[in-house]
Amino acid sequence: MTSAVAGHAMQDGSTIRPIAGDTLRPWEKVSYGLGDFACGLSWNAVGAFLLYFYTNVALLPAAAVGTLFLLSRLFDAGVDLGVGLLVDRTRTRWGRTRPYFLFTAIPFSILLVLTFTTIDASTGAKLAYAYVTFSLLGILYSFLAVPFSALMPMMTTDHGSRMQLGSARAIGTSISVILATAATMPLVAMLGGGNERTGFALVAIIFAGLTLAALLNLFVSCKERHHDEAPRSGAIWPQVGAMVRNRAWLVTFLFCTLNFLRFGCVISVTAFFAIEVMKAPWMIGILLPAVSGTLLLSAFIAPMIFKRTGIRKGCIAALALAIALHMLLPWIEAQHILFLSAFLISAILVSLTMTAIFTMAADAVDYHEWMFGIRNEGLLSSGISLSTKVGMAVGTAIIAYVLGMAGYDPKVVTDGARAAIRWSYYGWPIAIMIVQIGIIAFWPMDGLHDRIRRDIAARAT
Repeated sequence: MTSAVAGHAMQDGSTIRPIAGDTLRPWEKVSYGLGDFACGLSWNAVGAFLLYFYTNVALLPAAAVGTLFLLSRLFDAGVDLGVGLLVDRTRTRWGRTRPYFLFTAIPFSILLVLTFTTIDASTGAKLAYAYVTFSLLGILYSFLAVPFSALMPMMTTDHGSRMQLGSARAIGTSISVILATAATMPLVAMLGGGNERTGFALVAIIFAGLTLAALLNLFVSCKERHHDEAPRSGAIWPQVGAMVRNRAWLVTFLFCTLNFLRFGCVISVTAFFAIEVMKAPWMIGILLPAVSGTLLLSAFIAPMIFKRTGIRKGCIAALALAIALHMLLPWIEAQHILFLSAFLISAILVSLTMTAIFTMAADAVDYHEWMFGIRNEGLLSSGISLSTKVGMAVGTAIIAYVLGMAGYDPKVVTDGARAAIRWSYYGWPIAIMIVQIGIIAFWPMDGLHDRIRRDIAARAT
């Protein structure tokens, strides 16, 4: 199937260039999913265990770590937008996004290992080392995540194919979450021989090797078929202004930010919750993978559900049911099997909305072209990448600050600290999901895909 917009002129005089139609090879879909695995493996390990590593292994103060997470990610806000604009201006023999996978893979893998390594020095020196390594890791992640998100609308313009890519991406995400969250602590214990510092470093080396292999495969296997042929130029702020006036993009940005705010809170507090509140450390290996590891199941069922309901109604229904189940959890806390059953069903429902985000981000590019006659995949994708970072950063910082205010000490945990952990585990996700329902209600694309394609095609005649 060829693109409906193939060869038509854009506002700035460039053209959309088709390459070998829209047919995606099976391995190409798998490779795209592995690309998200590469990005997600490291980032989920960071999100789930770096707060624990900093406070319990590097012995840094929780409040100081919260500030570290917040400041580093806010700095990334400018980096993400800069990378997005750079992608829109990149033209190479490898394409617009693929060079970033090739040249960022090795340094990113090295920084992952350094981030999970601490030094023998004063608290101030260790904190400075953490700032440098974590900030550099975040910068390099921008050079991977933004081009990766921009790649999907370049691979195909077909909505059904994008849903398949979104599902492949969800599978890659879920596998990365399962591996990062379920395997990390057992591997730390096994490889470290009781020394968590050594164990974390060795696990980071393994994860870095897997990340490197998946990123290089992404470069080799995934092709760009639809992109502007001429380099993007012109003033930056008018492009940013158009982006925030794109309702589809704005809804996606806010919805995604809230999703990762919830995600950041949950995965940061889960280890503390399982150990200190549930008194069941073994539950870490179930609760953490379930947070988004259930994407593996939702990846298969989401396309069927959203085809019937549309993204707006489907997400609202899924979130409403997830909220009801989450409100039940405190009352069944002592019954572990029942607790886990309700939690897993809630996680599946939330994972449906995470799967929807991948398709929403690609659809927002088409909506942008429909409104403004220009695609700007890089800039739009940078905003979505920014939302994941800001959400994760604020979510993790919230938990770190709560622990700090509650006087959390890993050596002597008070009842007040346990109460703060318990409230954080239940309260923040419920509040955030309620707001998400209000945001997704404004999603404009349901039922518009065919009209947008026809209108864009009409401009070419």
